[in-house]
Amino acid sequence: MRRRAFLLGCLLIASLTVARAEPLVASRVAVIDWGLAETLLGLGMTPLAVAELDNYRRWVAIPEMPAGVQDLGLRTEPNLELLAQLRPDLILITPQFEAARPKLERIAPVVSLSIYRPNGDPYANAQQVTREIAALTALEPNAEALIASVDAQLDALREALADQTIPPLFVASLMDDRHARVFGRQSLFHAVMQRAGLTNAWSGSDNFWGFAQTGIEQLADPAEAGLILLQPLPLNAERSLASSALWQNLPLVRAERVYRFPPTWQFGGLVSASRFASLLDEALDE
Repeated sequence: MRRRAFLLGCLLIASLTVARAEPLVASRVAVIDWGLAETLLGLGMTPLAVAELDNYRRWVAIPEMPAGVQDLGLRTEPNLELLAQLRPDLILITPQFEAARPKLERIAPVVSLSIYRPNGDPYANAQQVTREIAALTALEPNAEALIASVDAQLDALREALADQTIPPLFVASLMDDRHARVFGRQSLFHAVMQRAGLTNAWSGSDNFWGFAQTGIEQLADPAEAGLILLQPLPLNAERSLASSALWQNLPLVRAERVYRFPPTWQFGGLVSASRFASLLDEALDE
């Protein structure tokens, strides 16, 4: 009897171990980071909830967030009561929101994924993160389709631009009428331009997120450069730039080599890469 009880106990422990080892397959996913949220949409799944939806619509815009997605409030301090009521089976965050992990883990499993890493290629990282999210949501075929589609889009853009002489291009977002956030080698935009055969005009250093904060006078060199100016612009920036002698005398402004792009998430993944490539194609074709 003792031996039989022992064997039954071993079988029970083994079954529990197997149960715990089964991979998580999530269908109700809450997302704190916008880059991960757009990736989930790109995989064909609508998030249960996303933080700061108003700002998502202002800074990301495309892909549009479907009606019915719940707003979790601030990314740094999500609404835990609402989150608990929604009963997600997975919460996606990025490393900058790790401080919230202990509270979030009381509600659902938390997975942290990072596209932006020291000395990494954000495009390759975005591919990896796309696959990781797909594995958590049983959407692996969708991930491979998305990756192949964006790769093909960039190959086609490179081929379309191959016979054109295009000057180096700055990619920047204005902070005010005198300062800009300029995107460098660590940025997703640089990775897209590189794959499209274009040259990033910014040769200076950039930070972990792929940008440098600098005065707009730094956009004067090289003189033949163009500028991709990302929207939204700061409040009253249009009026300030119109009366700014510094801005009006930049070579790229005088030569009308400024391309104004609608909101495109500056710290996104493959979906942002695809949108940026489409806007490049339209602008340079014109």
